[in-house]
Amino acid sequence: MVGWQVHSEELSALAADLMVDICLRERVKPEQVTLHSDNGSPMKGATMLATLQQLGVIPSFSRPSVSNDNPYSESIFRTLKYNFQYPEKPFNGLESARDWVQQFVQWYNYEHLHSGIKFVTPEQRHNRLDSAILKQRKAVYNTAKSKHPNRWSGKIRSWDPITEVYLNPEKHKSELKQNKAA
Repeated sequence: MVGWQVHSEELSALAADLMVDICLRERVKPEQVTLHSDNGSPMKGATMLATLQQLGVIPSFSRPSVSNDNPYSESIFRTLKYNFQYPEKPFNGLESARDWVQQFVQWYNYEHLHSGIKFVTPEQRHNRLDSAILKQRKAVYNTAKSKHPNRWSGKIRSWDPITEVYLNPEKHKSELKQNKAA
């Protein structure tokens, strides 16, 4: 997660401020990023759309009843909701909500080994450290297999970096097969 904010209300101006902060911090170039979002009023508000245009961020809105438009966000929300520390009761106030989200983001970005990106942290992936980590991991597995081949029933796990991520990879593969057959 490259940016987050918690407010007591949803406003287009607040969403726009968040995007400005992210784009400056991440040094986003015009037309480098597409922002996938829902069709909520803060995301489609005039202030937000004008800010995105000024920043050169391309807006993209989810389609009704389609949950896989943004696999990264959907994955983060699922992890957040099913996190063992997710509060059972409402927050005591805005500050306690912000504190909890800050701790979650810290854990998610720097400690969580994400299965969808070959068990590296999102921070490692974001900073392009994943290729070296996965290359080392592959070497360790190959060495282990060569020393003890009887412990392996087949090939080692693929530790090649992920280049594209899908929320429902099986469904995506099925759709690709259907398109090729057509």
